[in-house]
Amino acid sequence: MVVCVLEEMRIRSLGVIDDAVVELSPGFTAVTGETGAGKTMVVTSLGLLLGGRADAALVRLGAKSAVVEGRITLPAGSPAAVRAEEAGAELDEGALLISRTVSAEGRSRAHIGGRSVPVGLLAEIADELVAVHGQTDQQGLLRPARQRQALDRYAGEAVGGPHTKYAAAYKRLRAVAAELDELTTRARERAQEADLLRFGLDEIAAVEPLPGEDAELAAEAERLGHAEALASAASAAHTALVGNPEDPEGIDATTLVGGSGRALDAVRSHDPALAALAERIGEIGILLADVSGELAGYADNLDADPLRLAAVEERRAALTQLTRKYGEDIAAVLAWAEEGAARLTELEGDDDRIGELTAEHEALRSELSGLAQTLTDARTEAAERFAGAVTAELASLAMPHARVTIDIRQTDDPAGVEVGGRTVAYGPLGADEVELLLAPHPGAAARPISKGASGGELSRVMLAVEVVFAGSDPVPTYLFDEVDAGVGGKAAVEVGRRLARLARSAQVVVVTHLPQVAAFADRQLLVEKTNDGSVTSSGVTVLEGEDRVRELSRMLAGQEDSETARAHAEELLATARADG
Repeated sequence: MVVCVLEEMRIRSLGVIDDAVVELSPGFTAVTGETGAGKTMVVTSLGLLLGGRADAALVRLGAKSAVVEGRITLPAGSPAAVRAEEAGAELDEGALLISRTVSAEGRSRAHIGGRSVPVGLLAEIADELVAVHGQTDQQGLLRPARQRQALDRYAGEAVGGPHTKYAAAYKRLRAVAAELDELTTRARERAQEADLLRFGLDEIAAVEPLPGEDAELAAEAERLGHAEALASAASAAHTALVGNPEDPEGIDATTLVGGSGRALDAVRSHDPALAALAERIGEIGILLADVSGELAGYADNLDADPLRLAAVEERRAALTQLTRKYGEDIAAVLAWAEEGAARLTELEGDDDRIGELTAEHEALRSELSGLAQTLTDARTEAAERFAGAVTAELASLAMPHARVTIDIRQTDDPAGVEVGGRTVAYGPLGADEVELLLAPHPGAAARPISKGASGGELSRVMLAVEVVFAGSDPVPTYLFDEVDAGVGGKAAVEVGRRLARLARSAQVVVVTHLPQVAAFADRQLLVEKTNDGSVTSSGVTVLEGEDRVRELSRMLAGQEDSETARAHAEELLATARADG
């Protein structure tokens, strides 16, 4: 079942088309009509929707611009839907609306899901949706990258299995190579960093700072620098508390507090409140005694040694040298030293790491060589089967002497991996370059299919390729123009039969002159001009029943009412129905 379908296109002021809607079938749609009626405008319109080059000459004479709008159903989560939503587009009930406008001056605008976007985004999204095969517009499988992708899908697990292992090894090799490159190309910078770390660590080790030492020394220096003033103040405070032995009449705090307590002792028993106050005065006396004792000890122990002060200042200067370079305080300096030692250990271990990575890199290259060889062998085997199948298809499409081959080649690269006894370039998909070649007749050199066939032949070659690849290539819609060029009779029937076969797994739109091809379509559209030479909405009609027989008769004999042609047309339709 086809889940991505181009449902319809509306075309306005494009070439001979004034305003017409083209409704397409999910299966096989054939577009027919008289020569010059505008059938190829279907191809041109779709090309514009796919991001093709805009040409002011396409705009209908007298019109300001040409507009093509398309509606494509998309399954949620498909690559095209995701990319459109990333660009800000909105899906309309599972459908994506695309429009392209070309002005008479040649300017072009594109819209997806109601959002203006660069024209290039149309091509990016359409690449997942539609493959065009026409006289002048070829896409999809003409690109070698798509050819390799399609061949891999055609090969199935024979390529898929080894590629899964190859992709994992390739990813690891890229990571190892990146780390190895960083280690080797920055050796000088790392050596300089290591030298700076060693110097800093040696400088810190020489000083041997201790946690909190800077704060302790600062406090000691402050005390030693004011030793005389501190001693004098302590002595004066002590005298004020306990008195001066040389002045028995002097008044001191201890004496006064003691007298206050004694004054209350005589009456404290008469009032609990006064007793409580007496208790507090007693506590003050005890506290004064303690403080006075500590003041005496402080004054006696105060060291005013200038040599100690000099030693402290010298030590502080050494610590200051460290804090200027490595941290705002000694705690930060010690943290820097710890981190620096760890980083130095890491840097000094780089040589060992380089050795380990080099060994792993070589092992991975050897593993990739084997996996790349397996991929090449699997692709080569699948290519032979594919080429035989396409060649057989061409024999039934009026190209009995044509031969298709697939060239699987590699590019020499001394930094690559070994495949087939050569050292070749490699990438995430292996070492192979894949290209379809065509020899149109015996004696002709095999050339890329885009160069080895004429326009009509190319469409048939691509039809044969797409039929063989049906189910393997992810593109859900195919458009063929002039696929029947130079074909008639039995070969034309085979073209129709193969298009119908392709339509079983994809949407197929064909612009054709051949009734043998049109008869196999699930839906046939007729493009007709009006009397003024334009194509309007009424000029694009879906043919059914008698109308379809009449159109096939015209295509067969140029006479809609010829009984012989009608009989032949009915026979073609019966053959197509029986074949389906």
